[in-house]
Amino acid sequence: MQTIIQWTAVLCLSFATTSAWAQEADHDDEEGAARSVSLAPSEREHAGVRVDIVDRRALDESVVVPAEVVINAYESSRVTPRISAQVVARHVRLGDGVETGQKLVTLSSVEMAEAQGQLIVANREWQRVRSLGQGAVSERRYTEAQVAQQQAYARVIAYGMTRAQADALQNGNDASKATGEFDLLAPQTGTILRDEFIVGELIEPGRVLFDISDESVMWVEAQTVPATLGYIENGAMARVSVDGKTWIEGTVLERRHQLNETTRTQGLRIEVQNRDDLLHAGQFVQAEIVTGTREPVLAVPESAITLIDGLPTVYVLEDGDEFHATAIDAGETVGDWRVVRGGLTEGDEVAVDGVFHLKSLMLKSSLGGGHGH
Repeated sequence: MQTIIQWTAVLCLSFATTSAWAQEADHDDEEGAARSVSLAPSEREHAGVRVDIVDRRALDESVVVPAEVVINAYESSRVTPRISAQVVARHVRLGDGVETGQKLVTLSSVEMAEAQGQLIVANREWQRVRSLGQGAVSERRYTEAQVAQQQAYARVIAYGMTRAQADALQNGNDASKATGEFDLLAPQTGTILRDEFIVGELIEPGRVLFDISDESVMWVEAQTVPATLGYIENGAMARVSVDGKTWIEGTVLERRHQLNETTRTQGLRIEVQNRDDLLHAGQFVQAEIVTGTREPVLAVPESAITLIDGLPTVYVLEDGDEFHATAIDAGETVGDWRVVRGGLTEGDEVAVDGVFHLKSLMLKSSLGGGHGH
C-alpha cells in the first residue's frame, strides 16, 4: 500500500513538472515567433518601406527566349575609300563619338592628285570662256569648256572629296593645292565601332575604314520556335535584360520570313531605346515578349514576397502601423508579378518594397528586442 502511495506521488510530481514545462514552452513559442512589426510612417519612409494595395490585375502572358544585341542597321554607316589611297593621318579612334561632317581620316592618292589638277585647269578654262561670252567663242568651245569643268568636278566628288572641299579647291585657283590629299568625313552622328587600319597603310577601294552607329536605338535579335510566334505581332511589347534583374522596355519590330536552316528557329527583331548605354552589339541577353493578356487575377509584386519557415509570406499593414507576416498560397509568376490563390483579399495593403528590412526587424524582435509585438 505504501508503494502505491509513493508511485502516485511520483506521477503527480511528474505531471506537474510536465505541465510547467509545457506552459514555459508555450510562452517561449509565443515570444520567439513574433509575427508582426510596428513601424510609423516616418520610419517606413526612412527605411524605404513602401506599401501598395492588393488588386486584381490583367497580367500579360509572355515567353522568354535567348537573344543577341546587334547594331541598328538603319542608323549605321560604313566609311570606305573609292580609290586606292594611303592613310596620312587618323583623326578619331575606336569608341569615339562623332558628329555628321566631322573629319575622320586624311588620305593621299595619285589618282586624286590628277583629278584635282584637272579640276583646277578645267575650272580656269571654263571661267575664261564664260567671261568672254557665247558671242566671242564658238558654241562648241563654250560647251566643251563647260562640260570639262563639270566632269572634273564630278570626278573629285566621286573619288571622295566633298562638294565643299571641291568648291574650295577650284575657287582657290591654286595649283599647289592639287596634292592628292583629301579627308573622309563622318556621314552621320554616332559612335566609332570599327577602325581597323594603321597610318601609312595603302588602302584599296571598298576597304572598310570605319563603322559608325547611333547606339541610342539598338536591335535585339531573338530566336524563337515558330509555333510561339503565332501569338506575337509587330508592335507587341517586349523587354530585354543582360543580367536578369535590370530590364529595358522595347517593341517587336518585325518577324523574319525565313527559318534558320541550322536551328529551325525563326528570328524576331526587337527595337530598344538604349538611353543609358547599357546595350552593346554582341551582348547575349534575355528577351521577354508579350504573347497575350489573361483575365484579371489577384496578384502582388514579386518584391513583396519573402520566405518564412519555408512558406511564401507577405507583410500586411493593419491597425495603422502594424505589419503582420501573413503566409499566402502563391501561384505562378507572370513577369514581375506573383498570382495569389489564397491568404489575401482585394484591398489589403502589403509592403512591396523594404521587405527585407521588415523581416530583419521581426527576427530581431524574436530574439528579444526591437519593434515586434
